[in-house]
Amino acid sequence: MKVCRECNQEKSLDAFYKHSKMLDGHLNKCVECVKERIKKHRANNIEKINAYDRERSKKPQRRLKNKEYAKSEKGKLAHKKSLQNYKTRYPLRYATKVMTGNAIRDGKLVRALNCSVCNSGKKIEGHHDDYTKPLDVRWLCEKCHKEWHKNNKPIYE
Repeated sequence: MKVCRECNQEKSLDAFYKHSKMLDGHLNKCVECVKERIKKHRANNIEKINAYDRERSKKPQRRLKNKEYAKSEKGKLAHKKSLQNYKTRYPLRYATKVMTGNAIRDGKLVRALNCSVCNSGKKIEGHHDDYTKPLDVRWLCEKCHKEWHKNNKPIYE
């Protein structure tokens, strides 16, 4: 048994995280108190935490680990499950994406080489203002595409 330093309640050792530097091998705050403290910290510092997470995901070792995971069986299964979830949650978006891809493949639609907003040639993506019109596509760079979606809502029905 051990007393939590935060809530002052006596709890069994399995209610505490393990910590090799402590004399008894367990942290002096219970799991519930630690989770509550982390939740409050995250709520009070969400901007800083999101910025940190964005930068952390760009690190070379993180990118390498993500590539390795994507090639593993578990990663392939997770991707498949994610795609199924996307198809179920957004059937119109998925159908529009498929129709656009087929039109490009068949030569009915030609992918632009530059962004229609900033004229950049980097990472050009097809954008639909209205998902009910799958062949009405504007070609935007990744940056302009994200900016558009941040400030606007596409038409779904």
